[in-house]
Amino acid sequence: MRVPRLFVDQNFSLGQTISVSESQAHYLIQVLRMSEGDKLRLFNGRDGEWLGKIFSISRRHCSLKLCSQKEKQNSEEDLWLIFSPIKRSRIDFVVSKATELGVIRILPVITDFTNVKRVNTQRLISNTVEAAQQCGRLSVPRVLEPQSLKSLLADWKVDRKLFYCDETRGGSPINKTFNDVKMKNKLNSAAILIGPEGGFSSSELELLNKNPNFTAIDLGPRVLRADTAAIAALSCWQAVLGDWSNA
Repeated sequence: MRVPRLFVDQNFSLGQTISVSESQAHYLIQVLRMSEGDKLRLFNGRDGEWLGKIFSISRRHCSLKLCSQKEKQNSEEDLWLIFSPIKRSRIDFVVSKATELGVIRILPVITDFTNVKRVNTQRLISNTVEAAQQCGRLSVPRVLEPQSLKSLLADWKVDRKLFYCDETRGGSPINKTFNDVKMKNKLNSAAILIGPEGGFSSSELELLNKNPNFTAIDLGPRVLRADTAAIAALSCWQAVLGDWSNA
């Protein structure tokens, strides 16, 4: 039987007993129908993955005992996803798939042509936790509150390379761009920016084009929806520069 995985944002140590939240207790008891003594895999994003078991259980309470560390915390590529918010079901999809594809930070940005102005950050965080539990990664991406693209670019750190998808001015083909980077040196940190469905405004493109640390990339002959573009760009990154390249 498959052992369930659970993200618990507490420090771990051998033999420690921890209490989970009421919603997690409901999931374990009512959804998974788990009982005292049943085993789980636990991670907190800092201490690797541990094997635990249900120590005590009641209608709304569940405590777990940490039995052994099964996997040490691994290092991850410092890759961010920056994107203009889209409609609810599609933004949930983007965040979940970005988690599966190894992104460590998710940044919604409001552009001049963004149609969706309100973002439920807590729902996005829940999506990242669920995706991380299911895909086996040992961390959960950090989701930031939305900010304007212009303010984000104004405070951009020079040591992080930014690749932005630009269909209007013909960026370099994405695989060629990433392979060129791979030939030169390995990036320590990078970000991929996906604009709104209406594209970037002329003033935003001016900001992007004038920074030598920002590179325009092209995703091929077809115009992709924003959610498709995000997954395609992240997949290309992983295949050329990320952990897929060593698979």
